[in-house]
Amino acid sequence: MQPTAVRPWGASRLAPYPITIHRPHATVIINPATQLGVFYDHAGHVVEMGKHGTSTGTETSTTTNSDSANDQGSDQDSQQD
Repeated sequence: MQPTAVRPWGASRLAPYPITIHRPHATVIINPATQLGVFYDHAGHVVEMGKHGTSTGTETSTTTNSDSANDQGSDQDSQQD
């Protein structure tokens, strides 16, 4: 008996990509000293790709009743620059 080929269920959920934006760089080279990517345009000039911030976060768990999970809560905060 041959197994029946079945189309994966997720394939029916695929859709075309939204409109794309052309980026001004032509190539990316890893700087060996910094291990960061340097973006170059078609003329070989460095292209500034913008800055990315960093973020940190903390989460603390609070339990007011040690014999029951129903009284448990949490507190979160975050910082981004």
